[in-house]
Amino acid sequence: MTDTERDTVSVTRRIDASAGRIFAIVADPATHVVLDGSGMLRPGAEAAAVSRVGEVFRMAMYNDEMGDYEMDNRVVEYEQDRRIVWEPVMASASRAEYEEAIGNSARQRWGYVLAPAGSEATDVTEFYDCSRSPDWLREAVRGGESWREAMTTTLANLARLST
Repeated sequence: MTDTERDTVSVTRRIDASAGRIFAIVADPATHVVLDGSGMLRPGAEAAAVSRVGEVFRMAMYNDEMGDYEMDNRVVEYEQDRRIVWEPVMASASRAEYEEAIGNSARQRWGYVLAPAGSEATDVTEFYDCSRSPDWLREAVRGGESWREAMTTTLANLARLST
């Protein structure tokens, strides 16, 4: 098994909706708070729907360890109705011990891949890739495994929202 395979986690679910309908939802950062299976996203950060590589959308977030913080997510892959991938970078932190991380990339990626499965169904894969991340992050997220349950919930939320 390669490092990339070891440090990339994905979950796939067939959703009874067109790839276009689903992509419109996942490409709109405003819907991510509703989709989020981790419970970490918060309303408040403003961002328009993503339409190309290079765009950045900001997400307000919270977890017990870090408190409130914001992430800028730079779109690194974009194929309309098929694939969207972004790399998050910390934009702000409410706790002083995390201020040094602002602006530094941990070289992790999140994304969705959509594969039409007929005219009104789509296989949606959400993935998290930390294969290029520092050792401390890969260890902290167990090669991405710590996100699997949240991703499963996110896809269930996406199915409810898109059908």
